[in-house]
Amino acid sequence: MFAFLRKRLVASVLAVLIVTVIVFVLARLQGDPRTLYLDENMSQETYEALGRELGLDRPVVVQYFIFIGNVATGDLGISMHQRTPVADIVMERLPATLKLAVAGFLFSLLVGVPLGILSAVKRGSVWDVAGRGFAVLGHSLPSFWVGIMAIFVFSVQLGWLPPFGDGGLDHYILPAIALGWAAAGGQMRLVRSAMLETLDSQYIVLARAKGVNERDIVFKHALRNALLAPLTFAGLTLGSLITGAIIIETVFAWPGLGLLAINAVVASDYAILQGVMIVITVLYIVTSLLVDLIYGWIDPRIRYD
Repeated sequence: MFAFLRKRLVASVLAVLIVTVIVFVLARLQGDPRTLYLDENMSQETYEALGRELGLDRPVVVQYFIFIGNVATGDLGISMHQRTPVADIVMERLPATLKLAVAGFLFSLLVGVPLGILSAVKRGSVWDVAGRGFAVLGHSLPSFWVGIMAIFVFSVQLGWLPPFGDGGLDHYILPAIALGWAAAGGQMRLVRSAMLETLDSQYIVLARAKGVNERDIVFKHALRNALLAPLTFAGLTLGSLITGAIIIETVFAWPGLGLLAINAVVASDYAILQGVMIVITVLYIVTSLLVDLIYGWIDPRIRYD
């Protein structure tokens, strides 16, 4: 177990380092950030002093090591426009993104898993057809279109739910559905496929021959052994919902990291964009690591050493 954990931690650190290199290089490819401050009144002395303040008077390699050293201590730089530490800005927006991602994740589980189980148990029935139809719609309808249609129907036409912003529980319903729609369809298909394979196993046939209750067969025997693939998808889904909420946050004007990143791109505030990318990467890697560790709890046959 410890050997596996050590390997995964090393791989995670390397992944973060690679992302920092990519983010650093892309930010530098945008050109000299001092051009954002240029005006007709800026003197050459002020221009050079600004370069020294931003560390642009040093070689690029030295700039990177300074950058990575600052990141390691939690210093993500200073916003060029807000003149505020990026870490403070990101931490202020992070809870909103996490809450939205968890809401979308819960929707995908509460809808996708029961539909997958029902579709597998009622194979070939109307429930199975409806479940597979839902999965197709989940993969076919873009999340932003689902969000726009949900706003049009439930906010504009019916007036049941608020169309944008962060507030009470009613503010989470439409963004969570739009964000978790595709994930629910994928989860349904994976659970159905895994359950069908498990229900056709010999030990399930033997349990039925012994007269074991069908509910116990489905939930105690079949479901637990069919959880590995859906668990992997669920963990990656949570990470992707955190990283992929940019469009949904834009549609619903949600005050999270996605909307922050969009505004940073529009304003050419590369310090904020770098900070958002690094935080999102760390969250995704931590989520993947936790999923791998949960494997041993779900299936004792798995050994990490």
